Amino acid sequence: MKNFSKTRYNIKTNMSSIFQHLSKGHNFFLLAGPCVIEGEDMAYETGRRIAAICRSLDIPFAFKGSYRKANRSRLDSFTGIGDLEALRILSGVGRELGVPVVTDIHTAQEAAMAADFVDILQIPAFLCRQTDLLLAAAHTGKAVNVKKGQFLAPGSMRFAVEKVRAGGCDDVAVTERGTTFGYGDLVVDFRGVPEMQAACQCPVIVDCTHSLQQPNTSGGVTGGRPELIETIARAAVATGADGLFMETHPDPSVAKSDGANMLRLDLLEPLLTRLVAIRRAINAFEK
Repeated sequence: MKNFSKTRYNIKTNMSSIFQHLSKGHNFFLLAGPCVIEGEDMAYETGRRIAAICRSLDIPFAFKGSYRKANRSRLDSFTGIGDLEALRILSGVGRELGVPVVTDIHTAQEAAMAADFVDILQIPAFLCRQTDLLLAAAHTGKAVNVKKGQFLAPGSMRFAVEKVRAGGCDDVAVTERGTTFGYGDLVVDFRGVPEMQAACQCPVIVDCTHSLQQPNTSGGVTGGRPELIETIARAAVATGADGLFMETHPDPSVAKSDGANMLRLDLLEPLLTRLVAIRRAINAFEK
């Protein structure tokens, strides 16, 4: 298995490497980090800790962080510290740790800007059908992770993947992040994991934190069920997900975005240790 803790891939010279190498081997891979870049110290602290845990457990790891939160409930919600400053921090964390970096983009115009700093461009779930956005991400030559819309059937994600591939990018993955259940809740249908693997023919990731969001609260701040993160993660590993996505923060109670459904950083290592044990048991059944 490729050890991303020691080698940083240059996607410009190895165009199809990121998801191929993250998903190569006996373990699931992990996309993890804070919801949004709040500052340099927090980003580096979080990245270093996750990298150390993943290195000890032999989990391929990509550092995640949004440089800007464009989809907020309220006008006064925190959106970021400035695009270029946050992207600079993301790039710096990736260089220091020797891991790929993933961030969200929201418009076609943002694709080229973000691509100068990161290795994986992520398409938010609400925007997964936006053709111009998918093509712009593909045209950068970076890997692309498309989150499944909360309104889409798993099999329908093949059309998003087809757009990315039509744009010249074969290094693509899709992410399950829950399906709308009423006005203020999400549920995860784990049948979608093998369904998307078959329909999309690419790695399938399960977002273990956003899947537990409780949107549309009367106060305009999204709620969550972080006590169920392990439940979602265990089921994801058991159903054969190629990768896991988790947002984590040293202290979610003071996080500036999505604190209600992030995993506290000190809980990450014991959780991943248990998940690795589940993956080993699954691997034993498949021998």
